[in-house]
This record gives sequence, C-alpha cells and structure tokens, in this order.
Amino acid sequence: MKIVIPGGSGYVGTVLARAFHKQGDEVVVLSRTPASKPWRTVAWDGETLGEWISEFEAADAIINLAGQSVNCRYTAENRRIITESRLKSTKVVGEAIAQAWTPPRVWLQASTATIYAHRYDAPNDEATGIIGGAEPNVPDTWRFSIEVATGWERVFRESPTPNTHRVAMRSAIVMHPDSGSPFDILLRLVRLGLGGQAGDGRQYMSWMHEADFVRAVMWLIQHDELEGPVNLASPNPLPNAEFMRALRSARGVSFGLPASRWMLELGAFLAQSETELILKSRRVVPTRLLESGFTFQFPHWPEAARDLCQRGRENGKNI
Repeated sequence: MKIVIPGGSGYVGTVLARAFHKQGDEVVVLSRTPASKPWRTVAWDGETLGEWISEFEAADAIINLAGQSVNCRYTAENRRIITESRLKSTKVVGEAIAQAWTPPRVWLQASTATIYAHRYDAPNDEATGIIGGAEPNVPDTWRFSIEVATGWERVFRESPTPNTHRVAMRSAIVMHPDSGSPFDILLRLVRLGLGGQAGDGRQYMSWMHEADFVRAVMWLIQHDELEGPVNLASPNPLPNAEFMRALRSARGVSFGLPASRWMLELGAFLAQSETELILKSRRVVPTRLLESGFTFQFPHWPEAARDLCQRGRENGKNI
C-alpha cells in the first residue's frame, strides 16, 4: 500500500510509519520539518495546498495526525495555535483529497477520546457516550479541549470527499516505550518513587498498547463498514490509582508517592503543562471495533505494562 501521514513526525506518527514501512508499504510523511528517516518525508505547512498534494494521487490511505501538541499551558496564544493547527490542516487535507484525480480510498482522521465528558459512572462509547463537558465544576481548560475536539471533527465531516471512506479516530493515550512517550514519562515517575495515585485516583485512564493501535489502524483501512467516529482504546480502562499500581508492579517498585491536586497544579505549572492530562476521567471503550470483530492482543493494562517494560529493557533502556 501507499500510506500518506500528514503530521506524522510525532511519536504516534513514528509508531505507524515504522510499522507500515516494516511490512513493505510505501510510507510518505508530510512534515513542516522534514527529517532523514527510512521512509520518505515531504515538506508542507499544514495550511495551504502545495506540491505535496501529488502524494495523494492513488494513495491507499491518508492518516492525518497533524496538530500542535496539547502538552503546554493553555494560554490565549497556545489555544489559538492548538485550534488552528488542527482545523486548518484537516481542511487542507480534505481539499487535497477533493482535487485528486484518483482520490485515496481511505481517510483516517485523528481525533481524541477527550471529546467525551469527564465521568465515573459509565463508560463512553460511540453510540451512548456523552459528548462535551456540561458538568458544573469542570475547569475552563477542560471545556477548551472538548471545543477543539468537536471543531476538529466538524471540519472533517464537512470536507467534500464523497469518493473516500472516512473514519474519525477518537484515540486514547497510545502506550509504547520510546523516549519521551507518555509511557516513558509515567515510568520515569515510578522509578523516582513518584508513581502514586494522582489526586483522589478515581479518574479513569483510557489507554492502548501500540501493537493494538497499529493493528486497529490497519483494521480500519481494511474494513469499509466502519465509518464515522471509532474509539481507539483498550476495552478495559481503569481508575488512576489501579493504573499506577499495575505500572509499579510491572516495574518492580513497591511504593509510589501520591500527588495531591495542589501538587499536580504546581507541577503542571513548572512543567508548562495542564492538569487535565492526568485528572480528567477518560472512561472510553471501543464498542464499534469490538463489534466489527477486532480482537485485542493486550486488552488488560497489567499485561500491557509488563510487555512494555520488557521491551524497553530489550532495547537497552533504563526501564
């Protein structure tokens, strides 16, 4: 296959590009800063049509991952950049597909599990999940993330690409052992003795092992009956306290210092990030994937965490 990945230079894009390249597919990553990789990288600005649109001709799949990282303080300027980087890149990808003489067969568009409401009572799936953040005590920064996600999907839905199969991937955190990944950051806290529960530990953590994420993306490319929003997450989210306990066990660490809310607020300020990334309850399940016949290699977090720790050791990392 020919796979084009706009915005594919980040950690999730690298996971996908590496997997498709390994199985012999032609991989093209569109990036603002092209780098030397085993696959081709082509320059684009994520906003305007250019020579890069020729890569869309007869491509089997477009996997658009473009968007500024949300791991920052939600200042007015950062909010603008986060929003525009998602909406403009999605719009221009749709325009490129619409202009192709032989349009791509599939367009997989990045979205996020953050689109669902902060809740503990029941899981969010594609049919019954609550979109938004109408809860009275939800911080403004959490509402912003939901507004970005809903706007992102709205631009995607409105793109005039009738001859291309389309899926909005509402992804949870993809876990893999590469340096700088979410798993690497969490494991670093565990090694330092700081891997206890965050806040009251009740908030749900939705996650997905990288092997299942790659397999799910390939599944979506192959299964045309799956269209519209699809949750990419393990079928077994779990509260933060249990999540961190299982990670400590996988690493062989017996104790982790818990972090109260005020400690997290201070840490997020010093790290120039937001507490939403750890305190919002993301209880998301992949009902449509499961109903389509997809099976998970790592449906449970304890086994997934042990595998990721083992793979990190095999790669020579201090895990």
